Amino acid sequence: MNITKENIDALNAVVKVDIVANDYQAKVDKLLTDYRKKADIPGFRKGHVPMGMIKKQYGKSIMIDEVNKLLQDSLNKFITEEKLDILGNPLPRIQDDFNWDADKFSFEFELGLAPKFDVDLKSKKKITAYNIIATEDLLDEEVKNIQTRYGKMSSLDEVTEDANVTGTFVNEEKEINKKGTFLVKDLQGKKNQKKIIGAKIGDVIELDTKKLFEDDHKLQHILGVPHEEIHDLDIKVTLTIEDITKTEPADLDQELFDKLFPDGSVKTATELREKIKEDAEKQFAQQADQQLLNAVTEHLVENTKFDLPKEFLQKWLETAGEKPLSAEEAKAEFEKSEKGLRYQLIEGKVMKDNDIKLDYAELVDYAKGFIRTQMAQFGNMNPEEKELDDIAGRILQNQEEAQKLQSQLISQKLLAFYKENMSFKTKEVSYEDFVKEVYK
Repeated sequence: MNITKENIDALNAVVKVDIVANDYQAKVDKLLTDYRKKADIPGFRKGHVPMGMIKKQYGKSIMIDEVNKLLQDSLNKFITEEKLDILGNPLPRIQDDFNWDADKFSFEFELGLAPKFDVDLKSKKKITAYNIIATEDLLDEEVKNIQTRYGKMSSLDEVTEDANVTGTFVNEEKEINKKGTFLVKDLQGKKNQKKIIGAKIGDVIELDTKKLFEDDHKLQHILGVPHEEIHDLDIKVTLTIEDITKTEPADLDQELFDKLFPDGSVKTATELREKIKEDAEKQFAQQADQQLLNAVTEHLVENTKFDLPKEFLQKWLETAGEKPLSAEEAKAEFEKSEKGLRYQLIEGKVMKDNDIKLDYAELVDYAKGFIRTQMAQFGNMNPEEKELDDIAGRILQNQEEAQKLQSQLISQKLLAFYKENMSFKTKEVSYEDFVKEVYK
């Protein structure tokens, strides 16, 4: 057997594999002998079927199977030994004159080669790293929410400005028929509030969905409409009022503090605000980190220039999935996934050049930390180590879950590396301003 590689250009190559009978014949003969021992053909005793008959019946199919196995194993070994960094999988070249009755077989495979490039972490235009703070207004709002959540509820005869209204929203055309609860003060505009204030249980009110609430996502939750439809939703819905209540805010006293923090760590309203601020800014830091990683990703993809074997990848995509794609569909799929592929290559280059690795022990520890956090939310603050090990083991046996955790841990490692090795412009903002700037 002989394997050779010809470089077409920096991103494309062809591997040729020549196979002769000596490469596979011994294995084929052994399999035919085994078949003969087991063959049960009428007119012959088991194990005494003439070899000529066995060869005639099974010889060619066994030979084809063995050649294909030898071909695949040899190609994979060649790619590994030659340390070829390929994209996608080798594509066999179709040979119209191929003949399985020949004495020698020649196979050719197209390879798409990964590009050579460098990643420059220095940038004249610095990326913004946000430091999100919990403002006094946010703390005021959260304290009010807590007081409302733990407050006492009473029934009302009619809707007032500070009432909670529960009712069923209906629109037959959009097949909306859903029960929801909202605060009257969350309705946007005096016109909508005027329609509902003074209404009683059983009343039916017609409302326009456009700008019904300041936050469209609240309307999405109430109506159960898909996210992609909610922002442009401009229809009329009927609301049949079923319940009207009012919540008296809970007092900021020790009884409330102990409900929130059973460990007795909060004894004053000031300490409550400090706790809220601490918890909020921890969550904000996670969002800021994710945004920073996204920004670095965008920056590196935009500023790291290299070519890809575009034609090869589009051709490979035609047959890579469960369902074959047309040339046009493969082109569209490539254009959709090109950015992600570029970052995968950049990410791999950064990790390789800077010896950023991930071993199984780290993944297990990360999984246990994730599990410990989940268990704490359900009140189990001190799970036993063996229990964590057992759960982590089961999770990591699930390939999809293991891949998800691995991806999260790699992102953490890369973010830590970027923070240490790149220069950023730090900006302190409120959460509201952060959302406006980043998700505008």
